[in-house]
Amino acid sequence: MSDDAEETVMVTPDAESSGDDAEDDGGYVHRPSGEPPKQAETSDEFGWEGWALVGMILVGFLVIPVAILVLPAAQGVVRSLGLTLRAAYLALPLVPAFLLGAVAVWSALRSRRS
Repeated sequence: MSDDAEETVMVTPDAESSGDDAEDDGGYVHRPSGEPPKQAETSDEFGWEGWALVGMILVGFLVIPVAILVLPAAQGVVRSLGLTLRAAYLALPLVPAFLLGAVAVWSALRSRRS
């Protein structure tokens, strides 16, 4: 062998680094107080918010389809509201769409506060 021979270095996964020789911490976050992070309180109670969502789903999947089915028989009620039958067919599905959208926005804002 000569004195100019290149030196072979074997790199193992343990020896790899991100440039500043920091080890992978696995998501560890240092808390100076030494206390473990607080978990959000969970509850098994459904609450009135859950029942509001169930109500909106019932309106969207049961009440409005039944209303659409009986709409031809209720043309007098539709005309008294100032709508044509075609306008009523278009407007009825919008009711649960707007209500479910409003409940979704309300739920998202409420979850951000807690």
